[in-house]
Amino acid sequence: MRTLLFLLQKEFRQVFRDPSIIRMIFVMPSIQLLVLPWAADYEVKNINLVVVDHDHSAYTQKLISTITASGYFQLDIYTASYTDALHEIEQDRADIVLEIPATFEKDFIKEQHTNLFIAVNAINGTKAGLGSAYLQTILTDYNKDIRVKFIQQPKFNTAPVINVTYSNWFNPLMNYKYFMVPGIIVILLTMVGSFLASLNIVKEKETGTIEQINVTPIKKYHFILGKLIPFWILGLMILTIGLTISYFAYGIVPAGGFLTIYIFAAVYLLAVLGLGLLVSTYCGTQQQAMLISFFLMMIFTLMGGLYTPIDSMPEWAQWITRFNPVTYFIEVMRMVVLKGSSLADIRKHIFIVLGFAAVLNTWAVLSYRKRS
Repeated sequence: MRTLLFLLQKEFRQVFRDPSIIRMIFVMPSIQLLVLPWAADYEVKNINLVVVDHDHSAYTQKLISTITASGYFQLDIYTASYTDALHEIEQDRADIVLEIPATFEKDFIKEQHTNLFIAVNAINGTKAGLGSAYLQTILTDYNKDIRVKFIQQPKFNTAPVINVTYSNWFNPLMNYKYFMVPGIIVILLTMVGSFLASLNIVKEKETGTIEQINVTPIKKYHFILGKLIPFWILGLMILTIGLTISYFAYGIVPAGGFLTIYIFAAVYLLAVLGLGLLVSTYCGTQQQAMLISFFLMMIFTLMGGLYTPIDSMPEWAQWITRFNPVTYFIEVMRMVVLKGSSLADIRKHIFIVLGFAAVLNTWAVLSYRKRS
């Protein structure tokens, strides 16, 4: 224990002696957590709409007013030429074209049905999919309102209208920040933890101090623990900063207990830091460690369920996510923050991540060689 205390003293002095590490640990996560949740918005707004109106009736004017009043669409051009509308899409000035036929009002009133044509610029698949879905929802509501008025007048008979009442559990206002901020905290914690840990042993190799440590009688597990514990403590400090910012900047208060979050974070950091130390033992230069860490972080982030639901991934990708520790922490953070889950609810996640930590840290100890 005395040997480990000396190693920890040396590591903390080495960390706080470098101003760049201090900025990376405390300043970088704070700035990213203040910026990213505002930029990573799942909602699609300011969709440029071109309306090709061949009817010019009161019903079409009401339809256009209903669409633009939704707040999602901006009327780019109102024209009677589909060629002009298509030109707007080709010039990337429009996202959706809505073509209204010349017999829109006549067919809607007399024939009780009519057709509309929607052309979508699908270069941006996400914007195209959500934009067309928004527009179809607006058209459905417009159709329902008009038919209800026909019943009241009455002009023709139609099927009874079914009114659906719904409630959003765990996130009643559908605030995407409540969904994104916990996941971003996990990503920042993973980036700082794995990145700094992967550079730690490599830096000793490049400066030559690793040879001085190797000639001492310390055990290999003493050396690995001396590298792991300081960043484990710093990781919990980063988590505290993230939770503080999420409270003061976004008003997010976990529905569950803070103790649940910290217990899981403590286990998770053991796994992430073990992975970083494992990378560090195999790399000879900091450049190699940085490239490998960047490669792993890209996979962890994109396949962790932060931006893309795991259930929407192919089956082979879902199997890969089971070996991604970020997946479990993002899920736990959302469960605790939004649902108020307890330790009993996340015990499966704890055991899985604890298994990752045991394997990775044992591998790091075994792969470290005191002799070149």
